[in-house]
Amino acid sequence: FNAPRINVASQCARATPPNFVLLFADDLGYGDLGCFGHPSSLTPNLDRLAAHGLRFTDFYVTSPVCSPSRAALLTGRYQTRSGIYPGVLYPASKGGLPLNETTIAEVLKSKGYTTAIVGKWHLGVGLNDTYLPTRQGFDNYLGIPYSHDQGPCQNLTCFPPDVKCYGFCDQGVVTVPLMFNENIKQQPADFLQLEKAYSEYATQFITDAVRNNRPFFLYYPSDHTHYPQYAGADYAGKSPRGPFGDALMEFDGTVGKILQTLEETGVINNTLVFFTGDNGPELMRKSRGGNAGLMKCGKGTTYEGGMREPAIAYWPGSIQPGVTRALASSLDILPSFAKLAGAALPDVQLDGVDMTNILLNHGASERQTIFYYPIAPSEKYSVFAVRWKNFKAHYYTQGAIHSENPQDSNCSSLFLKRYDPPLLYNLEADPSENYNLNSTEWDSVLKQIQAVKEQFEASMVFGESEIAKGRDSALEPCCIPNCTPKPTCCRCTSAL
Repeated sequence: FNAPRINVASQCARATPPNFVLLFADDLGYGDLGCFGHPSSLTPNLDRLAAHGLRFTDFYVTSPVCSPSRAALLTGRYQTRSGIYPGVLYPASKGGLPLNETTIAEVLKSKGYTTAIVGKWHLGVGLNDTYLPTRQGFDNYLGIPYSHDQGPCQNLTCFPPDVKCYGFCDQGVVTVPLMFNENIKQQPADFLQLEKAYSEYATQFITDAVRNNRPFFLYYPSDHTHYPQYAGADYAGKSPRGPFGDALMEFDGTVGKILQTLEETGVINNTLVFFTGDNGPELMRKSRGGNAGLMKCGKGTTYEGGMREPAIAYWPGSIQPGVTRALASSLDILPSFAKLAGAALPDVQLDGVDMTNILLNHGASERQTIFYYPIAPSEKYSVFAVRWKNFKAHYYTQGAIHSENPQDSNCSSLFLKRYDPPLLYNLEADPSENYNLNSTEWDSVLKQIQAVKEQFEASMVFGESEIAKGRDSALEPCCIPNCTPKPTCCRCTSAL
């Protein structure tokens, strides 16, 4: 796409509320994009977004795994409040994102927005589709309701002409379904055609919204680059980085088509595009996994590689190009979108703050702290680490199998380590968390961090765990209701 000319205009002069496009990658590391330093990733559209938009160096998600990170993104609240812990939801999970939580889509619908999600949901299906996006503020939904490895994939084709998916994924459950609103369109999903279907649906949604003169919110949580990687004919074998690079390039291609549609429909100057990812890379996949760059470890850990993500904001005429070191979080997206749309905030305790001063003025952040929860948070241990300004204190560390790394045993060691005094790092000088500041001259910093930690913990009320509600195999989505023998009978095809 061609970057439109910057026209610095007052926000109050806008005749219509802005549109929002939220791009959310899966298992993408801090060092995976070309614009964040990877030498062989081909991500021209995201690179152009970064060149003509605002690139964040210090942007965080709230969890090092999928479901809790997505819950926090959509609600502006830590996953501990909504009950999306410990770990992630599965096809047979009884629970899901509680319906009394307010999502970004619901906030924007109150101002007349039309809303759509295209891609990975992973916040529950439940009995009678209780937790699907169509029950959570989204008018339209096309996608896979959970991770595409949560079903047998060894006999599925991931690359043309008939290259089978690498690995075995989950066994003994239904094959991965592709859903349209609340109906299963295809089971198993055809990975070779999936991204094409996503891009066509997303671009048609934008075109229809503009034709109907409706402000819109498009949420595109891609299945890329989660394992197993896949790509259609237009991208397979095209990246020098191999299968992971092909998958990333296909995601970038859809981003390009979305941006082209915004240009062609004439709304690109009135659309805020925001990109980030859900958690760090799966280092255990080696070259088929992502890369955290300078950041320590990856998915599943509370080291920087698990929760610091690439992020870009793009809005021609409103966001001037540049780089910001302001501290920001996925929690901040809901209050920021609400502010720009003139929508009221939910009447609940939010953990996000308005970051429009960062976006529109390259100004300072209202946020000074980041709290790092592990995969399985508990009231007993509370947060594992706290970032305050440039400093990060680790009270506990624990590795994860996702982050198996022969160069650093801390990344995969499942042994829980407690630190008293906590480990302390200056992330400005040492983003790789190599050098513990263990002298008494840092005592005042540790006292300040301890104070903000105690204040936060006093405000935290853990919601009932949705994941602890357990699973029921009868809830696994099946395109042929009540068929036997399940799961093998759950197979149907439909043109995408």
